[in-house]
Parts: sequence; structure tokens; C-alpha cells
Amino acid sequence: MEKTKKRIFSGIQPTNTPHLGNYLGALVNWIKLQDEYECTYSIVDLHSITVRQDPQKLKKQINESYALLLAMGVDPDKSTAFVQSHNCQHAELSWVLSCYTQFGELSRMTQFKDKSAKHPENVNAGLFTYPVLMAADILAYQADLVPVGIDQKQHLELARNIAQRFNQVHGDTFIVPEPYIAKTGAKVMSLQSPEKKMSKSDENPNGSISVLDDRDTIIRKFKRAVTDSEAVIAYREGKDGINNLMSIYSAVTDKSFEEIEKEFAGKGYGEFKLAVGEVVADHLAPVQNEFAKIIADKKYIDECMRKGAEKAFKTTRKTLQKVYKKVGFIVL
Repeated sequence: MEKTKKRIFSGIQPTNTPHLGNYLGALVNWIKLQDEYECTYSIVDLHSITVRQDPQKLKKQINESYALLLAMGVDPDKSTAFVQSHNCQHAELSWVLSCYTQFGELSRMTQFKDKSAKHPENVNAGLFTYPVLMAADILAYQADLVPVGIDQKQHLELARNIAQRFNQVHGDTFIVPEPYIAKTGAKVMSLQSPEKKMSKSDENPNGSISVLDDRDTIIRKFKRAVTDSEAVIAYREGKDGINNLMSIYSAVTDKSFEEIEKEFAGKGYGEFKLAVGEVVADHLAPVQNEFAKIIADKKYIDECMRKGAEKAFKTTRKTLQKVYKKVGFIVL
């Protein structure tokens, strides 16, 4: 059957519960994209072991990450939602592509340098070559588009380079993927250091909101958010804290900055911070309730994982067989 919709691939590591920045900046868009595109979404667990993991904890996190995707609205009937290690063809294609990737290309990857500095006791080969696995993730599905943030642009560029190089040597094999830049993706900053992106590794636990934080925790963290001394709710340069809160409020309510400024004209920061906390808590409540239901139903999760893995395998098998033939392997 001819492909009628453009295909999107995106993956998320299972090593942490997504924070509000992940959710509003990327995951909300995953849900919206399902009607317009053929979407493939993966829990990329193979990537997570470049850093040492506790096996039992990792297993739990993979399960929870997958359940959370479903709770957020990823529809396993509309999209291919699967766990990366359930499809062995990612690793197989990664080996072939590593033979079409230059050592110098990998040594220039900024994330390799950053992670090597953070984990000097474990600078392993997987940490060095995982951008090739990331390229295999994308190219195996012949993805037209890949949603990317600034920190992933370099990896997508490498995937494009590998695809182009392979196509030049062996003829038309891979679609060369383009970045998908969401029209409405909130850039969420730390509540305590609003000049930096929100991160789970923030030294101050009040800087980050987990998607699974309870209502009281969410409101408390917003009440403690850093603002400024001007006491005017307006979006402009030099007001990083208020700008961040307005961006979050806008992303959750669909209100423009102008509308927010009018709504809170003459009101204090305390009232505004409470309002942002409440709308975020209200917004996340249905996701949290759905997550609690799904995570308690092991049979349903296993069934969805199995169905997703079968769909993923079927799609990538065509690509891998084509690649194997092109390089000269005997395909039975």
C-alpha cells in the first residue's frame, strides 16, 4: 500500500519521568501530530544503558514511561508506540550504518563530550557510537520528519549525512529526514533559574515540575518560582521569571501574552504564580488519573507493547532487507 501520510519518528529515554518542559515542549505535540502524520513513537531504552543503570529500576522506568505515553494520549491504534529493544532491527541497522559513519563525525558530537565529562569513570564505546543508533532509529522507519529540540539538531544532521552517504554509494535507499519544528512548543525554563531550561538534574528540586507531581507539590513549586522586583505582569526583556510563567500559562490555556497581561493587570505576582500552578495542576490531573489506571493493568501494557513491537518490526524489516541487499548480504 502506498504511503499517503508523511512519517514522523520520535523517541524518549525512560531514565526519568518527563518534566513539564518535556511535556509542553514536545510530548503535547506528539498527540496532536497523530491525525496529520503516520507517527512512530519509541521508548529508546537501548540508549539509556550508555550510563550505568540499575536493571530493576530501569525495567520499572520503561514500563512507566510507556504507560505515561499512553496516558498522555498516544493512541496505539493510530500510531506505532513501542519499546526500542523489542525491535532487534535497530541494533542490526546501527551496525551497518556505523560502517558508513566517520570517526571524526562522532568525535565532534557535543553530547559525547558533555557525558564523558559527567561520567569520566565510564566513557564507553556505546556512549561514542549511540548517535549512529539514533540515526538507525530514524532511518529504519524511512521517517520524513523528526521533531527536534536545539540539543538534538546535531544528531539529526548526522543521520542526514549518513543517509546521504549511503544513498550516494548504493543508490536511493533512505529518505533523508527533515527536522520538524513545532509551531506551538513552549520553551519551559527552570522555575528557580529561569535563564536555564527546566531539567530533572536541576540542583534545586523546586526548579522542575514532574508530570506526575501531585497538585500540592505543583502549586507549592510555582509559589516559590523566581520573579523580579518590578511587580508588573508583562512579557518583555529582562523579566525571565515572569516570561517563563507567562509562557507556561499561555501553553496550557491557549491565551496570548496580551490576553494574559490584561487578565492580570494590577494583580500581584503571588496571585499570578498561584493561578499558573492551578492551571498546570488541572491540566495534568487527567493524565495522572489515566496513568494510574494504565500502570495498574499489566496485561493491557504488555498487549500494547507487543502490538507496537510487531508493527515496528514489520516496517523496519523492509528497510533492513533493502539495506542488506545493497551492501551485498544474502537475504533469505
